[in-house]
Amino acid sequence: MTSTDPAPARTAPVPAAALEQLSTGRMLAIVRELAADRYSGRRVGTPGGRAAATWLAGELRELGAEVELTGFPVSGVRELYGTPVMRWNADGKVRPLEHRRDFVEHLASAELSVARTAPVAAAGDADLRGRWVLATAGDLTQACERAAARQAAGVITARDTDADGWMPKMIAGPPVRPVPILALRTELHQHLAEALGRGPAHVTASTPMRVVAADGVNVEGRLPAARPRADTGAALTRVLLTAHFDGVGDDPERRLPAAADNASGVAVVLEVARVLVAAGIPDPLEVRVALLDGEEAGAWGSAHHAATVPADTLVINMDGAAQLHQAASVEAGGPAHALLASLDQAARLTGVPLRAGAMASDNRRYAAAGLAAIGIGMGMPGYQTPAETPDRVEAGTLMTAARLLLATVSRLARPATQDGTAA
Repeated sequence: MTSTDPAPARTAPVPAAALEQLSTGRMLAIVRELAADRYSGRRVGTPGGRAAATWLAGELRELGAEVELTGFPVSGVRELYGTPVMRWNADGKVRPLEHRRDFVEHLASAELSVARTAPVAAAGDADLRGRWVLATAGDLTQACERAAARQAAGVITARDTDADGWMPKMIAGPPVRPVPILALRTELHQHLAEALGRGPAHVTASTPMRVVAADGVNVEGRLPAARPRADTGAALTRVLLTAHFDGVGDDPERRLPAAADNASGVAVVLEVARVLVAAGIPDPLEVRVALLDGEEAGAWGSAHHAATVPADTLVINMDGAAQLHQAASVEAGGPAHALLASLDQAARLTGVPLRAGAMASDNRRYAAAGLAAIGIGMGMPGYQTPAETPDRVEAGTLMTAARLLLATVSRLARPATQDGTAA
């Protein structure tokens, strides 16, 4: 998908007055609020996550929205209750390692609350009992099976870092294995393998991680219409604007502010909602907002909400609006032809380039429920790391995302043509 050509002459402009009401200052303030220490990274089921939901509900109520907080259960959440440790002793030297820079817990790891010191063995060695098994990512499954069968101390695999040198945090993953598993930065993994080739090596490590259940809460709001709906017989156009507000949560000793993913998307949705209310939502358009919890744990909030949404609703999900590069990524699902056409027209009007790209977010839950759904993403610098701070959320990207979203909703308010697109 590309939308870089000039707008066709038949397309009416988006009302300039509405676009001019969008404020980067307000959006940046929302990002800073949600990334604040008091919300502790906003992981589903935590006091910080619930506090963020309460604050967001208040913001929607200030717009005059009818607001409902809806709870739902979440399972399989990975929770660190202590900071993992790892160090190795090889070549006569002890090397301490930094969590999330040099190593990280693997999501399939068994719980190991107390650090265990043991010799290191290569994955193909015959004697693995009581040893840390050095495995590559490609043979992790087999290495874990052999390690469990032969009563190894655990498994050490390799993992790359991001451009900033961090290993992003995740809180949902594959089934837990019966052995502890840690991921060592790729070059360090290679260094340890080389040291093992020269002589004995020992590793001391822990994985204080458990699998927990949690209670999530969605913040759902119906925006007030400009006037009571007229009984004209015209079909009601239902639009749902969504963004997830949860993050992966702070580590025990390190902040993960979750500014880009997805405080930025929430800020855009709230600002567009504010401008729509101020401009007056025209009949026959109904606009609802859903600020979703539990996305980082497996999109639980949208899965719960999608089952309650009317079948003719058009869903637009914003996941990441922090750093636009060449183009915004768009994924369409369900019967989204008319919705995608309106987005394309809006992109032409606002000058926003679009490209088809994978958006593995809440939009997929709505599409799986048979709804017309599109997901939009404009970058997440520092994704799920301590570097995901408010200062890296670009004001220009927030404004670009808000203009695109507002223009799309404006197109959806217009009468439909014979081909199903906005007139």
